[in-house]
Amino acid sequence: MGSCSPFVIEAAEVQRLCKEAGLSEIQYLATLVKPTQLLARAPISRFCVGAVGLGASGRIFKGVNLEFEGLPLNHSVHAEQFLVANAAQHGEVQLRFIAVSAAPCGHCRQFLQEVWGVPEINILIADEHAETQSLLYFLPHRFGPDDLEESTALVFESHFNGLAFWPMDSPELNPKLNLCNGDQDVKEDALNLCNGDGDIKEDPLNLCNGDGDVKEENIHNIVGSEDLYQLGVEALKAANSSHAPYSKCPSGIALMTTKGTICTGSYIESAAFNPSLSPLQAAIVEFLCHDGGNYEDIIHAVLLEKKGAVVQQGDTIKLALQKISPKCSFHQFNCYTK
Repeated sequence: MGSCSPFVIEAAEVQRLCKEAGLSEIQYLATLVKPTQLLARAPISRFCVGAVGLGASGRIFKGVNLEFEGLPLNHSVHAEQFLVANAAQHGEVQLRFIAVSAAPCGHCRQFLQEVWGVPEINILIADEHAETQSLLYFLPHRFGPDDLEESTALVFESHFNGLAFWPMDSPELNPKLNLCNGDQDVKEDALNLCNGDGDIKEDPLNLCNGDGDVKEENIHNIVGSEDLYQLGVEALKAANSSHAPYSKCPSGIALMTTKGTICTGSYIESAAFNPSLSPLQAAIVEFLCHDGGNYEDIIHAVLLEKKGAVVQQGDTIKLALQKISPKCSFHQFNCYTK
């Protein structure tokens, strides 16, 4: 699949550019680090980081750090996290080489342990020393997935968490029109969309926020029921692709922009917990890769996560969206393991 994203270079184009410059793939990768830094959004630290990775597919992926004013620093996205999420969203199967503008911090060294093929990844620090070392060199006594799970699929490997809307298989329900939680009876409305807490209303269009109140502005902001259904379906796909082997709490989100573009994000968990990447952070990566506008261009968001999960994303994501895109409508729905 082709890409016109500033954060992805397709394999054929990589070969053409390398030949044109008379450089090897690794040499060319190093030349991309400084221009990639210019894509960073770091209004707090003013320290722009660029990370560029060569995939087994021959494609090159880019990552930058993102900081969000008005939010705690743990909402920031590190350049290596951006790179991994970007590659995963484009179906990459392995990163073979990474070039970065500065040595990876401990947070990123830990996060990178979740990707498939860790022993084979080499990292070039593109500074005056131009040092290349294996990823294992940067975290020699690592704490990784094998410390918590004997066997688990890693990032870049296929994931399917077996999640479905409740009740997905009931013969009397139209799954296109009913995205409900498990607490209340299902109404036969034209579009029945419920939150995780409140009663189901008998409105033809029921758009509830996380507190149980139906917001009139949410009703007016929705382009149409089919758009909201599509967001729910895409969020479910993202949740099913989520990497959450330690908490068993997968989640996914779908965002819609003013252009009608839908961007999704899957939760990526770390064995060390704190370096985990939230579904919203992952979705913002896709938003920047494919849409590239201002955060205020995000106008609708649908989050899917398991009912009663011990790790819940909803409240934090709602807070983050209120800061980065105050007019964005937010809808949270429960799903269940089939």
